[in-house]
Amino acid sequence: MGLGQIGLPGLLLIAIVVLVLFGRGKISSLMGEVGKGITAFKKGVDEGKKEIEDEASAVAKDVTPSEDKDKDKA
Repeated sequence: MGLGQIGLPGLLLIAIVVLVLFGRGKISSLMGEVGKGITAFKKGVDEGKKEIEDEASAVAKDVTPSEDKDKDKA
């Protein structure tokens, strides 16, 4: 039995059991924490993309031939 075979009645039964076990207040606070986690994850991904783009643009701007760079370091 796969997850795709549970169906709507099964999902409702699971939701009711979870609600009874944990209570409404605990579930709402848990969902709030999940939302904060998702927001933080998206922010981190966006910052990572920006950092990669900045590095790529810095490399693209530096058009000095590699031979000239070696002469400057010596």
